[in-house]
Amino acid sequence: MSGRGRLALCAFAATLLAAGSMLPLVDRSYWILQATFLLAVQSGVGALARRAPLPRLLTIAMQFLVALVLVTVVFARGQAMVGFLPGPEAVQRLADLLTAGVDDVGRYAIPAPATEGIRLMLVGGVLLIGLAVDTLAVTFRSAAPAGLPLLALYSVAAGLSGGGGAGWLWFLLAACGYLLLLLAEGRDRLSQWGRVFGGVGRTPAGRDASGGQVHAPVRTGRRIGALALGISLAVPAALPALDGGLLAGSGTGAGKGGGGGTISAVNPLVSLQNDLNQPENRQVMSYRTNSTSPQDFYLRILALDQFTGSEWRPSRRSLQDVPKRLPDPAGLASDVAVTEIRTNISASRSYQQTYLPLPYPAAEVRIDGRWRYEPEGRTLVGDRGQTTRGATYQVSSLVVQPTADQLAAAVPAPAALRNEYTRIPGSLPKVVKETADRVTKGSTNDYERAVKLQNFFASEGDFTYDTSVTSGTGSAAIARFLKEKRGFCVHFSFTMAAMARTLGIPARVAVGFTPGTVQSDGSVSVGLRDAHAWPELYFQGIGWTRFEPTPSRGSVPTYTQPNAPTGDTTAPSGPEASAAAAPSAAPSASVSCSSQQRRQGDCGPTAAPGFAEPQDPGTPTGTIVWGALAILLVLTLPLLPMFWRVRVRTQRLNSSSGRTQADATARTLAAWLEITDTAWDHGIGPDDSQTPRKAAARVVRLGQLDPDEAAAVHRVAGAVEQVLYAPQPRAATGLTEDVETVRSGLRASTDRSTRIRAVVAPRSAARAVWAASERWSALTGRWAARWGGLLRWPSRQQG
Repeated sequence: MSGRGRLALCAFAATLLAAGSMLPLVDRSYWILQATFLLAVQSGVGALARRAPLPRLLTIAMQFLVALVLVTVVFARGQAMVGFLPGPEAVQRLADLLTAGVDDVGRYAIPAPATEGIRLMLVGGVLLIGLAVDTLAVTFRSAAPAGLPLLALYSVAAGLSGGGGAGWLWFLLAACGYLLLLLAEGRDRLSQWGRVFGGVGRTPAGRDASGGQVHAPVRTGRRIGALALGISLAVPAALPALDGGLLAGSGTGAGKGGGGGTISAVNPLVSLQNDLNQPENRQVMSYRTNSTSPQDFYLRILALDQFTGSEWRPSRRSLQDVPKRLPDPAGLASDVAVTEIRTNISASRSYQQTYLPLPYPAAEVRIDGRWRYEPEGRTLVGDRGQTTRGATYQVSSLVVQPTADQLAAAVPAPAALRNEYTRIPGSLPKVVKETADRVTKGSTNDYERAVKLQNFFASEGDFTYDTSVTSGTGSAAIARFLKEKRGFCVHFSFTMAAMARTLGIPARVAVGFTPGTVQSDGSVSVGLRDAHAWPELYFQGIGWTRFEPTPSRGSVPTYTQPNAPTGDTTAPSGPEASAAAAPSAAPSASVSCSSQQRRQGDCGPTAAPGFAEPQDPGTPTGTIVWGALAILLVLTLPLLPMFWRVRVRTQRLNSSSGRTQADATARTLAAWLEITDTAWDHGIGPDDSQTPRKAAARVVRLGQLDPDEAAAVHRVAGAVEQVLYAPQPRAATGLTEDVETVRSGLRASTDRSTRIRAVVAPRSAARAVWAASERWSALTGRWAARWGGLLRWPSRQQG
């Protein structure tokens, strides 16, 4: 095996060994087989291109294009042109998968399910790292820097997995792959030295002929390797600070028993917009409950209570063991009507969330596994990798039923709570405060202000619900939302919470799910498109209270409606199928249907939030045609020299067969030029300073031609001398046969790489560039002469 072949094989192996560290991130490992096959094809294309040999940049471009085609076939074959060409639809499909993959990374804990988006990220990442390693180590013959992309691949995997028990094994494999690559490069360099300097006399060990010190070619590689391996140990120690979802890995809680420990959760809004736009409302959980107010049965994941100006996010909170009975909600007075209900919940195996979805406020939770309790948000958090995947649990929760009078009579919240939950960043635009003051003008208490804010967004402000709007939770996004009046639950909830804080009302945002859809067996299904965000405002004596500013989503609480009865709930009983209520998937026309919803036709059974089928007629035919032509051009551009050479050879050997002296001369000179260019293609450059006879001898000597082939070269050279110098040249015959004989001899005397290059990238194609340059010079000369004459003409007239 050649040195470059050995390097290519070692680069392939090193990339795969480093990619092995990604295996613990996903619950199924079959993606590594796809990555192995695609990486092998990509490396093979590089090896063939280098044997041609092609220019380095062209080799890299060919590998990238082949990798893109392979990824298109695997992940976007249905959208590809002709089944494999990456047209506009295929590129859009890959972009959508990447977006979904990023969202899945934020949503799932390790090991995450092998969704298409995550598989594309893994396979595509391995191919990109493999291309970088192959380029550095093989194409540019510099294996030491190739350790950096390998280090990046291992460090990301080690950081995400949180340094599991088998982390040392993946580190060892990745290090072995890199060292194997260094050794292969060292052997290749030393073998080249032996060929080049084999004739030099022996010198003392470690010294060159001049007495200077010889530095081993792998010494620099060893230093870079030591540095890279050291970084690979240090970097993962810092990466576990990434947390939540797939980035949470094994969780961030404390160990068994004992209080303490903190958690900083991932913002679940990362995937909320993508969930709302899913074409299929995939079920994430189901439940049965004895609640008689199913339209108010929201499942809450966590609350985002810090507003930094750039985003809303959850605070770092202390964790403790889950008590048998959760403490009473903060701020809830004894005179507020409260009823306890029970619910059985089952999470699907495809849904992995560090936080446990619960009705708010939960009073008692029975669940197996490792869970911790965060008192401020009244949430349960998975510990040491515990997630909701496949979890089955029972929850007792409270239905708090305040009256409008109780909310209106609420006294100010404690100073500490008010200071924390009314904090706003200095970057918040003035328009937020100004709009809040204008909307709530004339209100006499915080309750009236809160209801006016809710109605402003839900019905009176002419806002439109639209999940295609760019997501954003910072100050700029809030100001843009107030101006454009178009967005989805993220924009409505965060803007109302920010406006409430400017009015001095403690506010935060809850993230979770709306009630879901009742099934024929009495259970309720909660799907991805039920994901939702809503504001919670604090009233002393009632506690954290839900509001619903988003039109056509969820249900407006009864205590925010004029003259609404308080309602009641039946005495708690076992959550049996017969006791399960039937929550409507659409807002009730009499309870939650606003005037804007009626204008939009969103009331009644058709108001269920869901995914609107796209009305896109598809990619225009013109776009497909132009895209196919562009791809065809990109793929054929590297082959243009080969096509040009074949065309020129055909023209020369099939030149005019006329009987005039000029035709004979042209045919003889074309045959000689073809022999000259064929020799050039096989590494014997032309020398125009020599006579045809000496040039023929040079081709025979350098091309190592046998007697018959040498005779053919000399016959053509003799014919050239005849037409150039003889007074009466003799007609030459058999020129085409002689040219083919010489061509066969040159092919037989050279190695495979030279033969491939002579066909794919012939050196004599430079004549096409020379001819184009000459034509351009002639054209510019003619134009210069013409314009120069026109410019001189007036001066002659004046003279």
